[in-house]
Amino acid sequence: MIKKETIEKVLDTARIEEVVGDFVDLKKRGTSLIGNCPFHNEKTPSFHVSVSKGIYKCFGCGAGGDSLKFVMEHEKYPYPEAIRYLANKYNIPIEEVERSPEQMAAQDKRESLYVLNQWASKFFKEQLWETDLGRSIGLSYFLERGYREDIIKKFDLGYSPEAWNGLTDRAQEEGFSKEYLVDIGLAIEKDDKSIYDRFRGRVIFPIHNLTGRVIGFGGRTLKTEKTVPKYVNSPESEIYHKSNVLYGLHLAKKAIMDHDVCYLVEGYADVLSCHQAGVENVVSSSGTSLTSGQIKLISRYTKQVVILYDGDAAGIKASLRGTDMLLEEGLNVKVLLFPDGNDPDSYIQKFGASAFHEYLKNNQEDFVFYKTNILLKDTNGDPIKRAEVIREVVQSIALIPDEIKVSVYIKQCSGLLDIEERVLLTELNKIRLDKAKAKDRKEATQSAAATAPALDEFIPAEMLAAMQAEGIAFPEAPKQISSEILMERELVRVLLNYGRELVTWEGDGDIPVAPFLLASLEDVDLVDSACKLIVDEFKKQALDYQVPEAKFFFSNSNSEVATLAVDSLASKYDISPNWNDDKRKIFVPEEKDQLKDLVNQLIFRMKKNKIEQQMAGIREEMKNITDADELAILLSKYQKLKEGEKLLAGFLGNTIVK
Repeated sequence: MIKKETIEKVLDTARIEEVVGDFVDLKKRGTSLIGNCPFHNEKTPSFHVSVSKGIYKCFGCGAGGDSLKFVMEHEKYPYPEAIRYLANKYNIPIEEVERSPEQMAAQDKRESLYVLNQWASKFFKEQLWETDLGRSIGLSYFLERGYREDIIKKFDLGYSPEAWNGLTDRAQEEGFSKEYLVDIGLAIEKDDKSIYDRFRGRVIFPIHNLTGRVIGFGGRTLKTEKTVPKYVNSPESEIYHKSNVLYGLHLAKKAIMDHDVCYLVEGYADVLSCHQAGVENVVSSSGTSLTSGQIKLISRYTKQVVILYDGDAAGIKASLRGTDMLLEEGLNVKVLLFPDGNDPDSYIQKFGASAFHEYLKNNQEDFVFYKTNILLKDTNGDPIKRAEVIREVVQSIALIPDEIKVSVYIKQCSGLLDIEERVLLTELNKIRLDKAKAKDRKEATQSAAATAPALDEFIPAEMLAAMQAEGIAFPEAPKQISSEILMERELVRVLLNYGRELVTWEGDGDIPVAPFLLASLEDVDLVDSACKLIVDEFKKQALDYQVPEAKFFFSNSNSEVATLAVDSLASKYDISPNWNDDKRKIFVPEEKDQLKDLVNQLIFRMKKNKIEQQMAGIREEMKNITDADELAILLSKYQKLKEGEKLLAGFLGNTIVK
């Protein structure tokens, strides 16, 4: 259990722009920082970070919260682990009782898998550095490949002994379950339910997530038999999804942002050699084709990508489609081809770091032009093949969202392909038109599903029940938010933003807005549960003459409360610096400057709404009253309420017709 004082210190120290900035490339816009949202795929930034309020908010997908919430959502950490991550980032010591492996394995499954992987990584490193076999086989292999000891330690490289049960036996002795060993891929289960080590007799490359936690492993065999696969990787698991992972990114992200370019290589060895040569802004797709998840990771840190190919023509052509996906995400893509079948690793080992730096600097080529040239070489003068190449090149250009880049590519490819610009433009427009039609059809289908009438209006109840029993799901109708709930959310917004401001227009001006509002609306009952929880907390703290800060609610265990608190503070727009300018004599009043009107209008509206509800209740009650005296009493109540409604309407500037 982490002490409350430590948690408060961590939350007070954490800077939202620094925590989010480790994962998202943020640009300043007005008083906010913006970037592409890490929680959904987008090309136009809608993710805002408010430094002054200490929150983030995406106006595309709705995600929002404080530093702690960001770490929990982005890294899927439980609350204690997110606190530990932030404490570690800001060098804040955390006192906690040391837990045994048995206790750690008893935690929730996801956290247990992380703990197990971390333990396995430590096991592999111990085998490499502290055993005779590890040093003579594993360490010797790495050193013979030319890797320095500091690089071997930097990437946590290890060795798995040849024994069938070296790791699995040790893990179970220390309290880790057989089930988790299999789930995470450290062990393979046989038909008789016994297990054995997946990575036996291999050197180990741990795979880390963005925050440096071990999520999987790659193991390279040291045998030469063709029947033995060269590499074995961890299978997909609850914490490892290879399509969303780039090897080395946890060490490369800062260098990528500093240099504003990412070098993309194929294998683990390429990443290691690049780091040893002083090039740290490099990641690997681990030998797989690029995925949209991996591209999204890169785009958080830079829009410039250089792909380092190894000169294998077949491999290059196979990767062209994946590179098209980079263009579609709006990235600027260049390629670099190494001579004589070399890859980055072999080139550095042969020619050294200086030659590698020089080659990187002088041999990059724009991807679109490179693709055009490499495809043209295979046409051999065949007009049909040439037409196919032209169409394929234009399809790549059509993916680029920047119209200026498109214009430049069309002009230059016209010369390379020896074809008129207007022909390329015609093909480009045709491709885009087909794509737009397909998108419209998809949106129309989704819209029709969303606006379709309720099924129970035209399907008999018995049939509907039978269909649901078969597991057939139906889209839910969009929920409508009542004006009453909107008013309650406005109350919460005012409390969170201005609750500590003083009511200068009443009495001595020493009463904060929060208790003034709560006292004025004491007779108003709230219907929205999240609003009620926040208002109740304000009332509770008011008894101790305290007004809670907005951040008090950001990490609330009730997700609706946390979301409402962030939404109440988040603002998509800021006043331009060109306003409120002494030189231009233009001054725009801020909401805070009109607090009296804001608070009074809110009180009047909520009071009027309560009166309208009471009047509606009386009207319903009168429908069933036959006694003249009772009816007269109700009419008298109704008339008084009507007078109150007119009075409040006058304050609000409304006109009551009836």
